[in-house]
Amino acid sequence: MSKESHHSLDEVHESINTTSQKSLWKRILSFFGPAYLISVGYMDPGNWATDIAGGSQFGYSLLWVLLMSNIMALLLQSLSARLGIVRGKDLAQASKESYPKFINYILYFLAEIAIAATDLAEVLGMAIGLQLLFDIPLLWGVCFTMLDTFLLLFLINKGIRKMEAFIIALISIIGLSFLFEMFFAKPDFTAVASGLIPSIPDSDALYIAIGIIGATVMPHNLYLHSSLVQTRKFNRDFKSIKQAIKYNLIDSTIALNLAFFVNAAILILAAATFYKNGMFQIAEIQDAHKLLAPLLGSKWAPILFALALIAAGQSSTVTGTLAGHIVMEGYLNLRIQPWVRRIITRILAIVPAVLTILILGEGATGKLLVFSQVILSLQLGFAVIPLIHFVSNKKLMGKFAIKTPIKIISWIIALVIISLNIKLVYNEVSKWLLTSQHPLWIWVVIIPLAIGAIALLFYILFYPTHKERKEKHVPHIDKVQFNKLPTAHDYTNIAIAIDFSEADKKGIDMALKLGKNNAEYTLIHIVETAGALIYGKEINDHEAATDKEYLESYQKILIAQGYKVDIKLDFGSPKKQIPKIINNGNYNLLIMGTHGHEFFKDLIFGTTIDKVRHRVKTPVLIVK
Repeated sequence: MSKESHHSLDEVHESINTTSQKSLWKRILSFFGPAYLISVGYMDPGNWATDIAGGSQFGYSLLWVLLMSNIMALLLQSLSARLGIVRGKDLAQASKESYPKFINYILYFLAEIAIAATDLAEVLGMAIGLQLLFDIPLLWGVCFTMLDTFLLLFLINKGIRKMEAFIIALISIIGLSFLFEMFFAKPDFTAVASGLIPSIPDSDALYIAIGIIGATVMPHNLYLHSSLVQTRKFNRDFKSIKQAIKYNLIDSTIALNLAFFVNAAILILAAATFYKNGMFQIAEIQDAHKLLAPLLGSKWAPILFALALIAAGQSSTVTGTLAGHIVMEGYLNLRIQPWVRRIITRILAIVPAVLTILILGEGATGKLLVFSQVILSLQLGFAVIPLIHFVSNKKLMGKFAIKTPIKIISWIIALVIISLNIKLVYNEVSKWLLTSQHPLWIWVVIIPLAIGAIALLFYILFYPTHKERKEKHVPHIDKVQFNKLPTAHDYTNIAIAIDFSEADKKGIDMALKLGKNNAEYTLIHIVETAGALIYGKEINDHEAATDKEYLESYQKILIAQGYKVDIKLDFGSPKKQIPKIINNGNYNLLIMGTHGHEFFKDLIFGTTIDKVRHRVKTPVLIVK
């Protein structure tokens, strides 16, 4: 059901009053919570798959990717929180205001893909955790995850604080589990420190590294954070807004560093157990769980591992559903019952999981998890670019627009993410072309989609700047001095562009209505044959002679009706020659007919009108 909504997540909007807290510490603590809901997305089962794959295949060498991802995540999440605090809008709502409707539909679709990929990782993670702990078939575990659909409804009815407490409890289980795991694994801390030096061993490492970035910096979290910060009620004066930004930054720093600890612990655990023992191909969570007990010499290691996995999956499913509500309401202004939204999101995740297990077997779930994180990384640019634009806009953010150094760092992060994704897509498509027995579908489907995605990235990158420039040239209505509107007597010298089509009649009719018998009319035609483009006025071909005859026939008909008519025949490109004639003459008005070409026809036939109207000083009237 659609309805107008002014606030993101109406049920809990400004439900926590921070203004009533007198103590400084209580006021700070009243802002704490949103970042913990965000942080669970940084330690969900998708992260586990990429961290285990990275640690077992490349040891500690990709640890720096986790650190870099965490720094990137901290900056981007702080920008997301700033947007929600200052403007009182989430990222989806801000995008809807700034981009054309068609582009917003595409951005919404991409955001839904990201949320489905997130939920896929959570479904698989929960199912795997249940299988490891209770020894039930993976397919049953996947189906069982449908039952947690109503958990979110229960939590949100209890209030945002209860939900935050539930999430923090699950995070505590994950953190404590891996604290003990580190105690059992006894990693080489000198080797751990060497892993913080940047290096990419090979193309497989690049794939895993991009998966780690996708699993860490998650698109749906940028939408979610900009909404969750609005659950706090505070005064809207400069000091209070600045204070809210500061306290939320502290909240984000603590929460995301805890998430970094968990991710680093998983990768270090994989490196210290599997890579160290020559088990380089351990990418499946099930294999990791199976080998922990014999390698670490403790029966508690696999139990803690499974418990942490269930906690990660369950906590992430709550935040993923909230993000789904936010993007649907923000982009489409569509509000549906929470349980309906939850079921839709979960079905979109369960279907590919079930099909993968049925067709490829349980052993393929690890690859599906890593793939889901790569999909998330590919979606990142479409959320990051608008976010940076919005928080950089001084007109919308006022004094809270980000400063130039932060802006530069933010764009560097966006460039890194997009460059890595383009490199990944290029590598994968090249592999498919070499190995596929039917490469035609790659050329017909995959490559056009990749090109379209790059084109969309450039569009959302440059559109806000273009829009801002246009708005700068719009005068304020109260400062404009309106002159008397022109009458027929003001149009004494009218030029009409002629191309011997149906548009001519409409153009001439409009000119005669405006100028009547008082004006002088000039019919302009440009011969644009290949010869005319090369030789100009020296051309003497059949088309030039015929065009001259047609132009003269127009002139005779109009003169016979009592009008003063001159003609000008020129040669070459109409885009260049028409402006030359107009700018060298003393014309009050230029009338041009349009054929009603749309986007694709314009690409083929060109757009003469746009070029002409930008090059002439005389007013241009376009008649369709």
